[in-house]
Amino acid sequence: MFSRVLIANRGEIALRILRACRRMGISAVVAYSEADRDSRAVQMADEAICVGPAEARRSYLSVASILSAAVVTGCDAVHPGYGFLSEDDTFAEMTRAHGLTFIGPPPEVLERFASKAGTRQLLGRQGLPTIPGSDGMLRDDDHALAEAERIGYPVLIKPSAGGGGRGMRLVRSTRELQQALTICRSEARAAFGDDSLYLEKWLDDNRHVEIQVIVDRYGNGVHVGERDCSVQRRHQKVVEEAPTPALDAAQRAALAEDAVRAVVAAGYENVGTLEFLVDAKGDAYFIEINCRIQVEHPVTEMLSGIDLVVEQIRIAAGEPLGYSQADVSLRGHAIEFRINAEDVEHDFRPQAGPVTAFTQPGGPGVRMDTHLYAGYEVPPYYDSLLGKLIVWGPDRATAIDRGRVALGELVVDGLKTNIPFHRALIEDATFLEGRFTTNLLDRVGSAAFLAAAAGAES
Repeated sequence: MFSRVLIANRGEIALRILRACRRMGISAVVAYSEADRDSRAVQMADEAICVGPAEARRSYLSVASILSAAVVTGCDAVHPGYGFLSEDDTFAEMTRAHGLTFIGPPPEVLERFASKAGTRQLLGRQGLPTIPGSDGMLRDDDHALAEAERIGYPVLIKPSAGGGGRGMRLVRSTRELQQALTICRSEARAAFGDDSLYLEKWLDDNRHVEIQVIVDRYGNGVHVGERDCSVQRRHQKVVEEAPTPALDAAQRAALAEDAVRAVVAAGYENVGTLEFLVDAKGDAYFIEINCRIQVEHPVTEMLSGIDLVVEQIRIAAGEPLGYSQADVSLRGHAIEFRINAEDVEHDFRPQAGPVTAFTQPGGPGVRMDTHLYAGYEVPPYYDSLLGKLIVWGPDRATAIDRGRVALGELVVDGLKTNIPFHRALIEDATFLEGRFTTNLLDRVGSAAFLAAAAGAES
């Protein structure tokens, strides 16, 4: 097992990884930018080291800075968290070349799954039904236009190197496609250091369902159920829950079993998430795999009791899985609300500034993963995520009730957040009945709904 791990990330996930290291008796070193000097993770770390200025390209995305920090502080492994360098096969290979272990899939596995278009073909050969898409990466605008015509509009432009809604656009015509390509390339380059794009057929009124898998290097694999991530805004997840209301127990089990069988056959290793679009008939189509920990991993942890970050570390250290599918038990219902620094009334504009007061909710089945504290200054340079409120109940109705109470208790003063949006969403009939699709927020994002959200804040 590792003795000292460099955490190459920030915010709530840096704190989450730090706590997993503490649980395992591993010393945690936090890499931070100048803008994150006063972060909670830096305060709690066994050691902290500055890796550069606020600009991510010169700090959290700087391979040289991260690896130098790991070597200088005597670490034997690097945990990349999510985003930034978490799925960068070149970074993983360079980590290995420096005598360090990359906590995640090994570099050859990351390389195998690096192309999302290629992964769709790879897992399609293992029997997973796949969504139609472009044949590899888009070489140029002419190639994009030709592929869109072949696939048929509407299509979704997606970045090859990452997710989170950045670099993504839904387009319904040639004109929209031409306008969106430049924007998507720019966003992808800024967020991931890679502007490679591909196209994917878009299904209107779909559900977004993902399967959590864990696979060790010896070919042992399990799934830990699914999560429904259909509540999205501009292709960025806002609320996640499990189990999904979209599928019955038999459909959920079949999809999860197919997913873990396919990734084991394809040689995957470590924790991963397979994402699917589910149509109105309940048919699921594979779209991509995320070779990292997901923002929404606590939903699965609340149902299973499995610490997914600990599993990442164990498997990267070469330990066998140590349990079978029969040992994985999922119980109850969990919902996660992403708490973002956003101005709901002004097109969810990102916010920055001091947190003057912070009250964390509590009670049975309530968990809050956050790096916030009163006096913390939210920097303007990064993602707007402040934390995640996760609630659990023996059934969906109880989880919703606990979510309603917890959202009422949660206080973040000093800057605007999307908390009032969640308070309004949890009263929406379509959400309460579990009938939502990925277009839910297109409908409830109306002036009337936003007015209700604003009213919930006052």
